[in-house]
Amino acid sequence: MSGDPALRWRALRAEAADCTRCPLYRDATQTVFGEGPLDAAMVAVGEQPGDQEDLAGKPFVGPAGQTFDRALADARIDRTRVYVTNAVKHFKFEQRGKRRIHAKPNVGEIAACRWWIDQERALIRPKVTLMLGATAARSLLGRTITIAKERGRAIELDDGSTGWVTVHPSFLLRLPDRIAAAEEYARFVEDLKAAWQLAA
Repeated sequence: MSGDPALRWRALRAEAADCTRCPLYRDATQTVFGEGPLDAAMVAVGEQPGDQEDLAGKPFVGPAGQTFDRALADARIDRTRVYVTNAVKHFKFEQRGKRRIHAKPNVGEIAACRWWIDQERALIRPKVTLMLGATAARSLLGRTITIAKERGRAIELDDGSTGWVTVHPSFLLRLPDRIAAAEEYARFVEDLKAAWQLAA
């Protein structure tokens, strides 16, 4: 890639807006592309846009995104210094009455969207890519992983940069036990700190 990074990023985002690489574009409101500094040392990759992200056209603005923001703040990481994106750019859901319920992307949908992640990372060239959850890890590593097995260690990615696996912030929202939730949240914050230190 050559030329002005901002121009290249805008061209990529415009191209992604018309993406038909998989069927998810048919029901989603819009493509939700990544955002953040194009010289970011760390890229955070989530699963896919949720209902609020699909409507807003911005990543990580719903409940999971708010939890992520709080954890970044607790880890003393400035959100504006992190590029945030998703493994899948369209919202996959099941309609239940008036509600749109999140549905997990399948392997084909993840693979179809891998091209966009590759383009974003090639443009930004981060030191560290933070993989939030199993879908993000599947996208970046090209294989199914167990979070418990891969979490908390540096993983060399295809381009020689570092990958770091942790849970998706939505996992923290689903924990019914308050004590367990607090413990998992604290562990998540420590994961963010560790990834950020590698990016420094």
